[in-house]
Amino acid sequence: MSSPALIVYSVLYLALLFIIAEWAEQRSLLRHGPSRNPYLYALSLAVFCTTWTFYGSVGRAVTEGVGFLATFIGPTLCAPLWWVVIRKVIRICKEQGITSIADFISARYGKSRGLGVFVTGLCVVGMIPYISIQIKAISTSFSVLTDEPIRTGFSDQSLYITLLLALFAMLFGTRKLVATEQHAGLMTAIAVESIVKLVAFLAVGIFVVFGLFNGPGDLFGRALARPDLRSQFTFGPGHTAGDWFWSCLLSMPAILLLPRQFQVFVVENADERHLEKAVWLFPLYLLLINLFVLPLAFGGKLLLGHLPFDADSYVLTLPLYFGQKWLALFVYLGGFSAATGMIIVETIALSVMISNNVVMPLLVGLPRWQERFGASVGVFVKSSRRLAIVVLLLLAYVYYHTVSQHYSLVSVGLISFAAVLQFAPALVGGIFWRHGSLAGARLGLVLGTFIWAYTLVVPTLVPVGIIPADWLTEGPFGISFLRPTNLLGLSQLSPVSNAVFWSLLVNTGGYLAGSLYSTQTALGHNQAVLFVDAFDIRPDQNRATLWRNEAVRSDLRGVLMPFFGEAQTEQVLRADQAKTGNRSVYVSAETVARAEKMLTGAIGSASSRMLIGSVAQEERLTVSELVRVLKDSQTLLETNKALQQQSDELQILTRQLQEANTALTQAYAQKDDFLGTVTHEIRTPITSIRALTEILFDNTNLDADTRQRFLGTIIRESERLTRLINQVLDLERMESGRGPLMFESVLLNVVVRETAETLLQVSHEKQITLELIG
Repeated sequence: MSSPALIVYSVLYLALLFIIAEWAEQRSLLRHGPSRNPYLYALSLAVFCTTWTFYGSVGRAVTEGVGFLATFIGPTLCAPLWWVVIRKVIRICKEQGITSIADFISARYGKSRGLGVFVTGLCVVGMIPYISIQIKAISTSFSVLTDEPIRTGFSDQSLYITLLLALFAMLFGTRKLVATEQHAGLMTAIAVESIVKLVAFLAVGIFVVFGLFNGPGDLFGRALARPDLRSQFTFGPGHTAGDWFWSCLLSMPAILLLPRQFQVFVVENADERHLEKAVWLFPLYLLLINLFVLPLAFGGKLLLGHLPFDADSYVLTLPLYFGQKWLALFVYLGGFSAATGMIIVETIALSVMISNNVVMPLLVGLPRWQERFGASVGVFVKSSRRLAIVVLLLLAYVYYHTVSQHYSLVSVGLISFAAVLQFAPALVGGIFWRHGSLAGARLGLVLGTFIWAYTLVVPTLVPVGIIPADWLTEGPFGISFLRPTNLLGLSQLSPVSNAVFWSLLVNTGGYLAGSLYSTQTALGHNQAVLFVDAFDIRPDQNRATLWRNEAVRSDLRGVLMPFFGEAQTEQVLRADQAKTGNRSVYVSAETVARAEKMLTGAIGSASSRMLIGSVAQEERLTVSELVRVLKDSQTLLETNKALQQQSDELQILTRQLQEANTALTQAYAQKDDFLGTVTHEIRTPITSIRALTEILFDNTNLDADTRQRFLGTIIRESERLTRLINQVLDLERMESGRGPLMFESVLLNVVVRETAETLLQVSHEKQITLELIG
């Protein structure tokens, strides 16, 4: 395929994405809100699957066999925890207006500006290699499909495609000042790209398995016949179960901590309940997109192993080599989707972090900055984000041509995974441990980042010539136990597992030590409670503020106006007046907190704190005072919980009493029925006894046999009466649990005959003939 034709197809595909994004954006404006479709949300999470997955998984499977699965098993295993961890992160971010992972960590630990800058810097340094491999994948696939060598400089088509992606990201990722607002158009385009890359990968997999081979049995059978491929069905050479463990552990937090994943998981979330679908739909997506990885890897080795093709490109070269050009084009667009989705969302997330945590704190720290910028400050914020996108992509392009070209897609991607792993102790500890402090977060991040850079970044600089090669073989200055890939002599793990182990160990240790041996500020205590107890605090209670005095209305107006305009600013101030009835020059502390949240969404927590602190006449509470306030608030919450629990118990008791009353009423009715039946049964033998006794009394001349028979009947009826009385007493004992229930056999003909004899006199008086048969 010619180079101009492929460029046209690429541009047309981007134009289609642009149209889809614009349609979805306009639709969201008409709907006055983002999409509430949980399936769209779950599909956007598949931006996790980049060219690192689309191309790199096959290349990794060629060398490591089933070891490639570890990266996808990790997120799948931790998916059930999303409802606890990620939902809590979403709740916190929505309540506090947080827009990025850097802003989250900064806000948790006292809204520290320095911590936000450090996290932003680590994200930028860690993600540039990851962005570079997307550019590498675009360039490599372009070269494979056009059969042209990879170019550099201004003749490199991937450079212009990269700049085109920068334009797309700027159009749909920076049009809104408040970064907490969802990008409906962009997320719809990302969801479409997720479908395209999945269908493309499944299509080439089906072609190889059923088109080039006679099904999976034939393919795997031929692979098993080759000794070099048979080993790939288990652990690859040099890889152990320990590497599997650390690879799984490495990928677990990456599903949230990668800037693009935090963007789609948290910032773009419109409803916490969407996680219920994502918990099973995203792992299903991972299963499907990895379904044909091993078949493609084995098929590529069996059919193309004798040719000089890179294993990363088997997905594209297999259909191309066997004459399926249109399928190859579709596969190219699938890989293009995987690259563009990552680049766009990643650069948008990073640009917001740079703007909110680096640029804006510098701006608001300048004297008379409002006079210099005035109403154009919002334009400045957007412009800084657009410039950051362009600079990030250019840096990634340079890194691709200087470093990434020497390594596989997967090896470079793992560096970025290990970089964001350093945020895990500070984030997890920050939402579950109140004693986590700024000192602990700072110490852990610094130590962990140093180990990450030394063990993973330094080795990548050896082929470039920046670092001497003997550092990897003999160690720096000949100190063997300081070799970056086998730090402290740990040689049982792969270089990546070695880096993950040591960096996570010193990071976690530094975080715990720094937190235990330091004291928190008043603001740090406040933020700790809001983060750790996020599920226990009602939205109206999450306006906790440390302002002892009220802010001047005109000053607050002057801070909000440049960012939000006159209409939105006046709406906030009028709401304050309507709620408090305050007509003075001051606004309430709650309005100050609301203004700070609005500014956090626009310029980050550190900058918003600086701005609000400059106009709100703050008189800080001491730590002891804050602790007392928080304890009072916690006591109130616990009291409310206790009252609610007592109310629930009272309702249960009331229901039980109602049920008991109903049962008692039924028992009284049954008792009345029982007494009526018993009275009737007792009356029958008494009547019989009286009748027979009267006959004997009135007829003294009765023969002896008749008299004897009547007396026998009287005795039996007396016994029957006694038996009835005893049965009533037995029934009472059985109901009270004081008597056992006993069963015995009787002869039915005897019972009938005795009953008939009892009724003989009554039937005679009523002129009824009673006849026994048998």
